[in-house]
Amino acid sequence: MELVEHIDWNGKPLTYIIRREVDPSCTTFLTPPEFKQQVGYIVYPAGGEVPRHLHCDLERHLVGTSEVLIVLRGRCEMDVYNDERELVATRELREGDLMLMVGGGHGFRMQEDTVFLEVKQGPYTGLEEKERF
Repeated sequence: MELVEHIDWNGKPLTYIIRREVDPSCTTFLTPPEFKQQVGYIVYPAGGEVPRHLHCDLERHLVGTSEVLIVLRGRCEMDVYNDERELVATRELREGDLMLMVGGGHGFRMQEDTVFLEVKQGPYTGLEEKERF
């Protein structure tokens, strides 16, 4: 099992899966700069510090919604689909695993009681922003 797996279709990224076993020794970003969301590990030594700061207003133009799910508890199977709604891959996600969905579609089947932590551009506005298939 790869610790960081990229699932692509016809050269287009669909999903990144980052396994809980990833343990970087230095700051490492896993996504390219053109993605809507940046995912990476920021590593500080004991006694390190992040100086206090504010984030300045910055206007961004984003098309679509990317989504990060972290499995806090449980286990599930995730199906990854391309833009034509065809199944591309099925992967098991376990506690501590992270999934970044950047294209295509997805669905989940819970193998155990499962709790996700979800991070995405939001807020969710209702069913008109999803197409179920």
